[in-house]
Amino acid sequence: MEYLSDRIKSLSVSQTLAMAQKSREMKASGIDVINLSIGEPDFHTPDDIKEAAKKAIDDNYTSYPPVPGYADLREAISVKFREENGLDYSPDQIIVSGGGKHSLINVILSIVNPGDEVIILAPYWVSYYDQIILAEGKPVVISTSIDNDFKVTPAQLEEAITDKTRLLIFNSPSNPTGMVYTGEQMKAIAEVIKRHEGVFIISDEIYEHIIFTGKHESMAQFDFIYDRTITLNGVSKGYAMTGWRIGYIGAPLWIAKAVNKLQGQFTSGVSSISQRAALAAVQSKTNSKEVMRDAFKKRRDLVYKLVSEIEGFRVRLPQGAFYLFPEVNWYFGKSDGDRKVTDSASLAMYLLEKAHVAVVGGEGFGAPDCLRLSYATSEEELIEAVRRIKEALALLR
Repeated sequence: MEYLSDRIKSLSVSQTLAMAQKSREMKASGIDVINLSIGEPDFHTPDDIKEAAKKAIDDNYTSYPPVPGYADLREAISVKFREENGLDYSPDQIIVSGGGKHSLINVILSIVNPGDEVIILAPYWVSYYDQIILAEGKPVVISTSIDNDFKVTPAQLEEAITDKTRLLIFNSPSNPTGMVYTGEQMKAIAEVIKRHEGVFIISDEIYEHIIFTGKHESMAQFDFIYDRTITLNGVSKGYAMTGWRIGYIGAPLWIAKAVNKLQGQFTSGVSSISQRAALAAVQSKTNSKEVMRDAFKKRRDLVYKLVSEIEGFRVRLPQGAFYLFPEVNWYFGKSDGDRKVTDSASLAMYLLEKAHVAVVGGEGFGAPDCLRLSYATSEEELIEAVRRIKEALALLR
């Protein structure tokens, strides 16, 4: 008999990781699968960053690092916040953790009590919901529409806030939609939060360097909400460093101290070599971020045009990240004679088995009428993937 905790039983498996694993298994068995399921740049980590990691090994960075991160890395992140985002976070307000997920759960566990309500905006990144459950909080989901570019309105947010609300998790550029809030739209959201004392915002800005129009806006720029905003970021997406596992926060000092205390019991300081690589990334003067961003924009334009031509798909042009999030419920209830599509999860599985293209159903993102496609792969593979998808969908009646 398994004696699993109620805590672990309450968690669902990440749909993105599950689909990625399924596609890897099919590839290993010799099937030519095109994987559009995982949110990972297909670029290699830039050479100057890799060289810094090699040097760190030679320089014997092999001892326990400080719990909140090396002092020079936190100083560099402080400079980055100031120069790139106009945000004033001193090094003692910054905590370096083992990736964005680690940074996120650290903050949630530090400020959310059992029964506290945490507002998330659907479509949302898959781990938001389950991390709230892990902290014994109550997820409060605000659904948005493709007709409004998947953006929440201030009125929707105001209506969702109660005396039990502790936190709003906000994400721009968005995973999974690729939508980007303007500074004016963000200010309107911040003004709602301002009216409710004791409500905080986690601003997940992990995709800040992958934005195609205008400039990135940070929630903490608004001085009237600065002391209730936790800015979350990392090196995974903008520097093609997913495997290095480095995330970080800038936060009010009391929250940073709480996260430091929690991390001291969970992981202590994160990988010393990865931190030295992250220092090189944050301080890099190369144009690697811009090269990757321009490549993603070209792919965005290509795949948007191709997917827009698929019958029954409704799609909006993403302004950032590297995802397309079409509404696909036109296919629900249709069948190829052998399989019936009942929802986006079954449609995703149909496309994997019939077209050998891995995408992710929208249920895990709080948007069951949609699919997420990552265009973080070559143009050739994107063209072939959409061709296969169209061919498979044409069999559904």
